[in-house]
Amino acid sequence: MAGENKQTSVLVVDDDQVHRYMLCSMLTDWGYRTIEADDGSTAVTAVENHSYDAVLMDIRMARMDGHEAFLRIQAIAPALPVILMTAYSTVESAVETIQQGAHDYLTKPLDFDRLRLALERAVDHHQVVSQKQQVKKNKPDLETRLIGSSPPMMDLLEMISYVAPTEATVLISGESGTGKELVAEALHVNSERGNKPFVKVNCAALAESLLESELFGHERGAFTGAETRREGKFVQADGGTLFLDEIGETSKAMQVKLLRVLQEHELQRVGGEETVRVDVRIIAATNRDLEEEVKKNHFREDLYYRLNVVMIVVPPLRERGDDIGELVTYFAGKFAEKNRRDFEGITAECMDLLNSYPWPGNVRELENAIERGIILMRGMELTEKSLPLTIQKQIEKLTKQTDNQPVSLFEAEKQLILKTLDKTSGNKSEASRRLGITPKTLLNKLKKYGEM
Repeated sequence: MAGENKQTSVLVVDDDQVHRYMLCSMLTDWGYRTIEADDGSTAVTAVENHSYDAVLMDIRMARMDGHEAFLRIQAIAPALPVILMTAYSTVESAVETIQQGAHDYLTKPLDFDRLRLALERAVDHHQVVSQKQQVKKNKPDLETRLIGSSPPMMDLLEMISYVAPTEATVLISGESGTGKELVAEALHVNSERGNKPFVKVNCAALAESLLESELFGHERGAFTGAETRREGKFVQADGGTLFLDEIGETSKAMQVKLLRVLQEHELQRVGGEETVRVDVRIIAATNRDLEEEVKKNHFREDLYYRLNVVMIVVPPLRERGDDIGELVTYFAGKFAEKNRRDFEGITAECMDLLNSYPWPGNVRELENAIERGIILMRGMELTEKSLPLTIQKQIEKLTKQTDNQPVSLFEAEKQLILKTLDKTSGNKSEASRRLGITPKTLLNKLKKYGEM
C-alpha cells in the first residue's frame, strides 16, 4: 500500500487542534509522514516551500477556508492531490471544489476505512502523474501525440523512454488503429537520430515489384517507365530511421532481401550492380502475430528474430479505458478548431456512450467518431446524436439484460454507474472521471437511483 512508504508525506490542514492531532496520529500509524497546518493560508505557504504527496484539508476554517486554499495550492502545484473534509452542511462547497480539480472529499464524521482508501488512491495517482511528468521532462517529445495516463499507457511511455536512445531494432506489435506509427515516431524523435530523416513505408500498400523499387531504388531502364535512376527509402533514411509498417504483409522473397540489408547494411538498386552502404535504424510494425506466422511458415524465422530485438506492444483502447476522456477532450478541441466550430463541452450521456463502446477500431475509430461528431454538432455541446450509428447502437446493448429482456434506459444507466463505482471501490471522484461526468452530476444521479 502507498501509505507503507515512510517517505510518503501528507499535509494535514485543520484549525481544530484536537481533530488535527487525531488525524496525524492515525496517519502516522498507517505509515505516512505527516506535516500539520492550522489554517488554509499556512497550508499554502507550506506547499510553496515543500513537496508533498497529498493534502488532507478541512473546508471550514476561520482565516482562509479550504476552497480558497485549494485554488491557491492548485496554482502552485496543479498535480498535488487535495482531499477535502466537510460537514454535510458544506457538501455543495466541496462538490464545487471537486469540479475545479480537487481529488476527493469526505464527510464528517469521517469513515476511517474510506479515508485510508482515499489517501492510498490519491498518493498512487500523484506517483503516476509525477512519473509521467518525469518522463516528459526527460523526453519532451514523447507525449506530443501519445495521449493518456492509464497504467498501460504509462508502461508504454516508460518502454519508449528506455528504448529510444539505443540503436536497437524495434518490432512494434498491436491491433490496427492503436497508434503504432506514433510510437515509431516517438522512438525516432527521442533518439540520437532525431534530427535526421524519419522515412515511412507501408509494406501492405504496394505490390512486391513496386515495394522493391520503393525500398531499394532502381537504375535507369531497370523496368518499363524507369527513365531515371531513383534512390529508395533506405538511402533516403540514411543516418535516420526507416519505419516498415505492416511488415507481416511482405512476401518471402522480399523478406530475404530485407534480411540482407539488416545484416550487411548494404543494398543494390533494382537493375543495378553497385553496392550502396546505408546507416539506418529499422523500426517495424505489424498487427499480425509474427511468432504464429513463423510457425505457419508464412514469415522467415531469421528475419523475425532480426527485427524482434526489442518488442513493444501497443495496448488496445479497451485496455486503457481510463484514457478515453482525455482522448475525447483532445480530439474534440483539435477538430473544433480545425472546423471553426464553437465547442463548450460533451454531454454526460454522450460520454457514457463513449465509455461503454468497445472500440474495435481503437484510437483511430475514436478519432474519426469525434471528428464526425464535431462536424455534425448542432449546438456548442457534443451529444450522442452526432456520433456514428454504430456507436449509437451501443445504447441498445446497454438497455438489454443477459436474458435479452429489455430494461429501461434509466435502469441501464444505473447499472453502468454502479458497475463503475464497484470498479473504483466506491471512489466517486474516480468514478465520475471515468464516466466523463462531474461529481455533482454523479451525486444527483445516485440520489435519483436511491443509492444515497
